[in-house]
Amino acid sequence: MTRRQLRAWIRLRAVLELLPDALDGQLRRDSGITEFEYLVLAMLSEAPGGALRMSELARQAIATPPRLSHVVSRLERRGLVERVPSTERSRATDARLTGDGWEQLRSAAPGHVAAVRQHVVDPLSDEQVDQLAAIAGALLGRLDPDGAMAGTYTRYDDPASS
Repeated sequence: MTRRQLRAWIRLRAVLELLPDALDGQLRRDSGITEFEYLVLAMLSEAPGGALRMSELARQAIATPPRLSHVVSRLERRGLVERVPSTERSRATDARLTGDGWEQLRSAAPGHVAAVRQHVVDPLSDEQVDQLAAIAGALLGRLDPDGAMAGTYTRYDDPASS
């Protein structure tokens, strides 16, 4: 690697290490949930009826089925999510957001959005935000070449919605 490439890689690596801890720490302190639990609740909140098939939720959350199952079990014990038979497939199971889950997400969202703004959005100009989206898109083109995860990260691609 050239010095320039190494500089970019080391800085990206530091961001990849520090950002998850910063976001997770804020959510744990302020809301008592992890960043991954927040992601699961948010994915369910965006789904029709607040429910997704477990396999689809795992795909959207970029999680292995065992990891997702463990987290959903934790959220179930806290009354934030429930497992129900799938309405689409007879042998499948859906995870569905409960009323308490909606409330937990609504309560956690402002602090989480503020932390994302503080650590990612506010330090950047509008042009840099666009560049970050383009850079992430280029990396995702290599990491997800068949677009299996595209539904997760392309839902906000409409420039009119910026």
